[in-house]
Amino acid sequence: MWLCVAPKAAGVVECILVADEFKSYRGVAHMFGRWLGNRTNQAQRASLLGALPMPASAGVLSCRVLDPVNEPVRGAEFAISDVMGRTIVSGGTDPYGSFVTTVPAGEYRLAVSAEGYAPYRANATVGENMMASLGDVTLQVAQLPELPQPGDWEIEPTHSSIAFTARHIGLARIHGRFNTFAGAIRIADRIEHSAMHVVIDASSIDTNVKMRDDHLRSADFLDVDRFPTLEFYSDRCAHKGGNRWAVTGALSLHGVTRTVTLDTTYLGMGFGMEGETRAACRATAELHRDDFTVSWQTMLARGIAVVGPTIKIELDVQFVPKN
Repeated sequence: MWLCVAPKAAGVVECILVADEFKSYRGVAHMFGRWLGNRTNQAQRASLLGALPMPASAGVLSCRVLDPVNEPVRGAEFAISDVMGRTIVSGGTDPYGSFVTTVPAGEYRLAVSAEGYAPYRANATVGENMMASLGDVTLQVAQLPELPQPGDWEIEPTHSSIAFTARHIGLARIHGRFNTFAGAIRIADRIEHSAMHVVIDASSIDTNVKMRDDHLRSADFLDVDRFPTLEFYSDRCAHKGGNRWAVTGALSLHGVTRTVTLDTTYLGMGFGMEGETRAACRATAELHRDDFTVSWQTMLARGIAVVGPTIKIELDVQFVPKN
């Protein structure tokens, strides 16, 4: 029971709680303490934001990205574009699923994406010297694309490519491709047990410079007279979540066989111009030349290699049912 007496000062009332209600008093006092604490924390956050250097005619845009069970999605990719579609800033969320960025005042479109989730889009208005918060954004699990039916499939080379990128003198990137290749894929009832065999004609290497291509075919590099093909046999396929898979197998290049894992994104299925069923995927891997004894090297005066030690491989593949 509360006993309130006359105010001791304007706006202050002295209240006394009898002993048998002491626990209730502590609970009420704790509630008011939390309320005051929250107000203090909000004031502290506001003061911290005010302490950030704010360019003239700029504001702050923030957001927290959560999954369907309200856990933060770390590393989600966000992109903020203006009304003309130009990207103003992009990046990833922090370990708590949040991002905060300073942008010129104006109207913006926000796009958030994360592996295994459907993309999220929203509009935001940022005022001068103001903070625009989109609050908590909840991503929804993406619908997985249809997987190919079990059976024998083959790579359709007309709509596929096997490309590579290498560093030149530590500066420019040299892009090339292999023009001739073939491949077979056996899709198992459990797709994790599927297998793939790809054969690449080493002499079909093409960087659009004949002198360089002739050198790459020589004994200094691929030595195509002794090793006419590159071959890849996959032996396992692991689902990494969403539409990502890890396809691991043996790559034979320059007479040496090494284990290589392709970071693979399955793109789904569709139909070709003649109504035929097609499936597609994109895959990347990084190879070290020395692993395959492709160790020809010429150094510049500054000790920089003419050709970098690593090669990035990129595959864009469509495959169709065999026959």
